[in-house]
Amino acid sequence: QLRLVESGGGLVQPGGSLRLSCVASGFILDYHAIGWFRQAPGKEREGVSCISSRGGITNYADSVKGRFTISRDNAKNTVYLQMNNLKPEDTAVYYCARVRSSFVRPGILCSQSGVDSWGQGTQVTVSS
Repeated sequence: QLRLVESGGGLVQPGGSLRLSCVASGFILDYHAIGWFRQAPGKEREGVSCISSRGGITNYADSVKGRFTISRDNAKNTVYLQMNNLKPEDTAVYYCARVRSSFVRPGILCSQSGVDSWGQGTQVTVSS
């Protein structure tokens, strides 16, 4: 059964760091790009970052560029999101998602319409 399970969220002070993990099972991770999305209270879900199937292409939302780093270890069936210098506006539920395609267009975030499976989400709260 296809599953995506996120972990690593929590409460952190502004300026702090967290590393989210997304463990995939039930399918071959190597065949798919993976995206991280987030949804803050009262807001629509938005794309945060996206990585191609072999990790050669990574994209970021402007709001997180230079602070967040996406990576993957296909041998461990895991995709990561390292989040540094966190800000209160980063507070949201973070979701990883499987993209149907293995390909990611340089400079363009993965579209939600291209996602065929979502994780359950992990809460990130940035507050002093």
